[in-house]
Amino acid sequence: MNLMAYENIYRQAIEKWGEHAQSDQAIEECAELIATLKHYRRGKVPSQSVINELADVILMIGQLVYMFGEDKVTAAIGCKISKLENLLKE
Repeated sequence: MNLMAYENIYRQAIEKWGEHAQSDQAIEECAELIATLKHYRRGKVPSQSVINELADVILMIGQLVYMFGEDKVTAAIGCKISKLENLLKE
């Protein structure tokens, strides 16, 4: 999955609504995913509901990556992956 494939759309959304509004929207989408996952684990919603919420969160993450800088986020991911690899070896 290439999050930055939609960079032009991310830029347009941020120009239209602003970074603050899009950050708030990302928070809301994450909260909706959390709630949906809880409902899914209890058998109250189908997996498609989780998939739809994941898509919303991924699109918002793409906008956040655009806002904060792809290179910085990629570097942070590299550090986190190294840490996870080390934990898996324990």
